[in-house]
Amino acid sequence: MYHCQFSEQDRAEIDRGRFRDPVPLIRKRMSILWFKSLDYPHHEIAKLSSASSNTVTTTIRRYQQGGLALVRERRPYRPESQLYEHYDQLMRHFTHHPPATIKQAAADIQRLTGLKRSLSSVRTFLISLGIDRRKVGMIPTKADPDEQEEFIINELEPLLEEAKSGQHHVYFVDAAHFVLAPLLGYLWSFTRLFIKAPAGRKRFNVLGALNACTHEIVTVTNDTYINALSVCLLLEQLASKHIDGAITLIMDNARYQKCHLVMELAKSLDIRVVPN
Repeated sequence: MYHCQFSEQDRAEIDRGRFRDPVPLIRKRMSILWFKSLDYPHHEIAKLSSASSNTVTTTIRRYQQGGLALVRERRPYRPESQLYEHYDQLMRHFTHHPPATIKQAAADIQRLTGLKRSLSSVRTFLISLGIDRRKVGMIPTKADPDEQEEFIINELEPLLEEAKSGQHHVYFVDAAHFVLAPLLGYLWSFTRLFIKAPAGRKRFNVLGALNACTHEIVTVTNDTYINALSVCLLLEQLASKHIDGAITLIMDNARYQKCHLVMELAKSLDIRVVPN
């Protein structure tokens, strides 16, 4: 086992390099060192960084012998794309103007740098930047990013620190509603076939509480509705499960989760409810 002492400056540089270094090889080496700084065993480091055990050992040995300067050294035989000369410019552009297609990205690169590259080369370059094809998501129009950031810093993170030290039990609570319907596939048939299935309104409901540290899930289920009574059942389950510590529930703003009945029961069970 190779033991390393990481300074705070090196850890900050390693953390930055594992995402932002323009060279994929150096990003992988920085990832190896990052997991090593967290005291992961070598077989776990290899798995998490998608590296061989030899690469893990060699990278850590490099750091021991010459620090980050030696870790960043590369053999000169491998040619490097000219696109990396425009790394910062392209990183800024694609951060603010993510392309919908590889073809659009190639056109943007040619317009900004004058370099014309094949679609496969552009795809490889985008991946090396840390860009991948991801489905666009939605957030509620009423969401306030500044308010959410303030909640995370001032309320959630201190609670999670207490939970990690064993002083607190923090749960994230939400409901899911599963429609009881078959998954319809395709068949080669002379006519369209039909199978019997429940009505579209028939659902299986799950109200769950996820422990922020252990990831254990406590649930209340039914096939009718999730309402205030369901939340009360969940509160009673959690109170009986944790009789030795404070409990905080991070919940959404559903009305049935913060009604008078729920709040009064939570108060009597000494459970803190934090709407978010």
